[in-house]
Amino acid sequence: MRKGNTVDEYILADERWQKELFLLRSILNEADLKETIKWGAPSYGVNGKNVMGMAAFKNHIGFWFYQGVFLNDPHKKLMNAQGEKTKANRQWRFTSIEEIQENAVILKSYIEEAIENQRLGKEVKPSKKKEVLVPIELKEAMEINHVLKEQFESLSKYKQGEYAQHVGS
Repeated sequence: MRKGNTVDEYILADERWQKELFLLRSILNEADLKETIKWGAPSYGVNGKNVMGMAAFKNHIGFWFYQGVFLNDPHKKLMNAQGEKTKANRQWRFTSIEEIQENAVILKSYIEEAIENQRLGKEVKPSKKKEVLVPIELKEAMEINHVLKEQFESLSKYKQGEYAQHVGS
């Protein structure tokens, strides 16, 4: 995936997918969206919130909806590209300009629904981190040794989890 400082730079840097990216951009620019570069790729939003983005990959153009889980998807075009890693993001992959042209009406309806969902505040909130499971051996050691307890509690939750897992194993 190439990066750019502007959407024009991003598109022009990728000769293989330029036509497809320009077509997708023109479809997006018909909607009421703000165009920016986020994480090095074109991103489109409403009221300061990301709604969708696109990026060129080796074998396809990825077009994603950040809160795509709320889209109806009657045409079964969307996929969860990262399995359990992401809860809300849904992606549509294009492999040719003809595919984009053939699906332009469907894509526009998905874009409008995504914008409306954003305006309605539909959003999957990140889940809170799980509680650190402290093994009995470590609990007992911290009851006796208060310095150990203070040091353990000064660690980040992530490090506490790693330490507890290590002691428990």
